[in-house]
Amino acid sequence: MRLSLIVFSSLLALGCARGPNVSTDQLPLRRVVVYRNGVGYFERSGHVDADQVTFKMRQRMVGDFLATLAIVEHGGSSVRSASFPLEIEKESSEPEPDPRFESMLKPWPKPEDKPDPDRLREVMLSLDGEEHDLAVGYVSETPVWRPSYRLVVQENGKADLQAWGIVQNLSGEDWNGVQLVLVAGAPLAFESTLGEPVIPERPIVTDTGEVIAAVPEGVTSLANKEGEVTEVGGDEPEAPMEEAAAEAAPDDDYKDKGAAGGGRRARPMKKATSKTRGPRPATGSSAGLGDLLQGGEVEKKPLSKNDRIRLALEEAKRSGLSAPRRMSALAAVAVESGATRYAIPSPITVPDESATMVLLLNQRVQGEAVFLFSPDGGVPESSTHPFRVARFKNGTKGLLERGPIAVFEQGSFLGQGMVDPLPRDAIATVPFALERSLAVQSERKYDQQGARLFRIEAGRLTIERDSVTKTLYTVKNGGDKSAKLLVKHPRSNGARLYHPPQGTEDNVGVGNALVPVTVKPYGKAILTVDERRSVQQPVSWLSDLADDAVKAYLADPRANPTVRGQLDTVWKLRESWKHSVDKQQKLVDEQGELEKAARETRLSLGAIEKNNQAADLRVKLTKRLGDITSRMNQITKELIEVKMAINEQEVRFRDAVREIKLIKAPPPKD
Repeated sequence: MRLSLIVFSSLLALGCARGPNVSTDQLPLRRVVVYRNGVGYFERSGHVDADQVTFKMRQRMVGDFLATLAIVEHGGSSVRSASFPLEIEKESSEPEPDPRFESMLKPWPKPEDKPDPDRLREVMLSLDGEEHDLAVGYVSETPVWRPSYRLVVQENGKADLQAWGIVQNLSGEDWNGVQLVLVAGAPLAFESTLGEPVIPERPIVTDTGEVIAAVPEGVTSLANKEGEVTEVGGDEPEAPMEEAAAEAAPDDDYKDKGAAGGGRRARPMKKATSKTRGPRPATGSSAGLGDLLQGGEVEKKPLSKNDRIRLALEEAKRSGLSAPRRMSALAAVAVESGATRYAIPSPITVPDESATMVLLLNQRVQGEAVFLFSPDGGVPESSTHPFRVARFKNGTKGLLERGPIAVFEQGSFLGQGMVDPLPRDAIATVPFALERSLAVQSERKYDQQGARLFRIEAGRLTIERDSVTKTLYTVKNGGDKSAKLLVKHPRSNGARLYHPPQGTEDNVGVGNALVPVTVKPYGKAILTVDERRSVQQPVSWLSDLADDAVKAYLADPRANPTVRGQLDTVWKLRESWKHSVDKQQKLVDEQGELEKAARETRLSLGAIEKNNQAADLRVKLTKRLGDITSRMNQITKELIEVKMAINEQEVRFRDAVREIKLIKAPPPKD
């Protein structure tokens, strides 16, 4: 009895076991290459003494197998063909009922028997002869391999980097003594439907004879004598092209009729049979009646693979098949970008439905444990305290994929973090803990500085100034050891770093810069990050900003010699013009002061006019008023002369400067 139970349990386990994706007893598995995009390359090789090789695989694997099958013969005859069965759905003779009323008219139907997705199909390679040394490669879906890293920080800026790869075998067969290769990168791969039959739709052409369905209209021509034409007024305008086209175009009824076949429109062909018939998509009026009565929503289930294949085939039929867009360019990019391959030196055995972790590299690299001030919304205290981070340089020969990393130092575990994809020679900064012995606060200041020539055109001057943003980071160290801190400074769009501290890493494209600062034990340090954005503005030729910009251009060795000579000559005219304008302004200011003094003097004289005891004061004020009047008359004369000189100098200057054209000035030196 017990033996019977054991045998029954074994048979039940065999019946429920999942079959292999692709397998054959004639060619053993030799090589497995696992990628990071859900596919793997499998290579089988060996000597075959038969006229065919039979592969067993699940139906959903047939398309990928046929699309990627590669055969290499090392001797013997050639491979003639590959045959495989088709999965064909039997058409139903009854029309599909309306899903809105089906549940009301008859009992709920039994679900259709769906084909077993794990049922194995056979693909046979027919060989020409019976002596073959074959190597067969193909691609099949495989779980991605995942990396895991260890960083052991040493002294003097060194660290030991270990990389491990975790591989999972869900292929349905054991990998016994295979050569395992892990590839960092994701080549272009897609799910193929070569195993599914496709019958494109064709137009239906019918012949129903010719029947005159309407009485033809006759044409009447009026009598007319040659030469008897009466014209009144001018020529009438021709009809617009739109109206002529509208009159010449057939009406809608004509467009709806076929060119032949008695006006009957061609009916679309019945849809080709696919592997499985998916449910009819629910629209606003075809949802389940029970769901609508209960006020519920139609549940949206994820599409199965068969439904996705069916929808893809129907879409291809509707839109028509088209050639891939620039597939050669994509392939070239993939080849040129290269891939990092980790080939395990010794054979690896991975049983089915199990995983293994293999050591990919163990190398000493440049690395250290420092601090990073990088405020993160998920860590509130990071706005005032920095993280402890591990920094290391990818000194390997290839790409390090994204994965977790464990950090160790002096025989102790420091923490864990995540490494983003790291190209060769790039530097990773991985936070793994928060350091509260360091405190950071920041403030910003804004200003405008400098003046440079930007453009001179049509007698107009445009200069360029720097909009300055200075961020001050104050760092306090409460520990007894010196601390090296990296400040992750968010970069302003369009701004440049002005004289950054030595060792600053400006991460272009990421939007931040790592700025270093060292704080002594129990000390304080102030780090200034200066960002400048160039701003253009038109200015007057007589302004101080224009004078600074032109003189800076004349002193710049990168300046255009021709423009420099023209500006040097013109600027002498500008100096004379500016001197006259300044003199005019000085006279105007003096004139205003004298007018004010004269008005006050007259008021004073009026106040003491009837006071006989203030005769001496009246004489003094009268003399002062006379001097003021005399000086005002002289100023009026000088203003007239200066105004005439200014007009002449301005005309000469603007006439000379109109010949100067500067489209592109040298960029800032910093």
